[in-house]
Amino acid sequence: MNFGLHDLPLFALTVLVLNATPGVDLVFTVSRTLQHGVRTGLAGAAGISAGCVVHALAAAFGLAALLAVSTTAFAVLKGLGAAYLVWLAVGMLRSALATPATRTADVVAEAPVPHWRVFRQGLLTNVLNPKVALFFLAFLPQFINADAPHKTLAFLALGGWFVLQSALFLVALVLLTARLRHLGRGSATSGRWLNGLGGVLFLGLAARLARTDLP
Repeated sequence: MNFGLHDLPLFALTVLVLNATPGVDLVFTVSRTLQHGVRTGLAGAAGISAGCVVHALAAAFGLAALLAVSTTAFAVLKGLGAAYLVWLAVGMLRSALATPATRTADVVAEAPVPHWRVFRQGLLTNVLNPKVALFFLAFLPQFINADAPHKTLAFLALGGWFVLQSALFLVALVLLTARLRHLGRGSATSGRWLNGLGGVLFLGLAARLARTDLP
């Protein structure tokens, strides 16, 4: 079926550059992998990919257009997204600043991190980011012909490509990060530094998201 798409190599290159640009998705995936290993990192990556599916469907069926014209809807979603990032950051900073005795108890209590919880966190960090929704709405049409016979299917095709390529990138990122994780295994100090750095980065990303205005 002819979807009316064009410049697909450029599309693939642009998606790769976007995936490699530091942001919430990249920081979340790396931090979860460094803290808890490959399976947890993959769970977070799966959640982020599921969030991208939601945004792709929203763009295809016009739901993302609401965010582009409604300042109220944009502000509400932006506020929820920033608040959720702050909540994640506070949890990481508390772990970084906890006393050794407290940390030992926390490690015992949190030892097997439920993968569904990390999946949910990845999903929410992506879905509650209105910048991702607006990106899909502004980015995908650039690769669809104006006379495409089925624009909704064209949106879905590009959205599916974006999700698949991004998921593969995140899997590769998890595997690469896991190799680096082995270098600091067994070091409580490195774990505290990772939590602290991740918490600071999430606070910075939350502040940046809160300052984002509707284009």
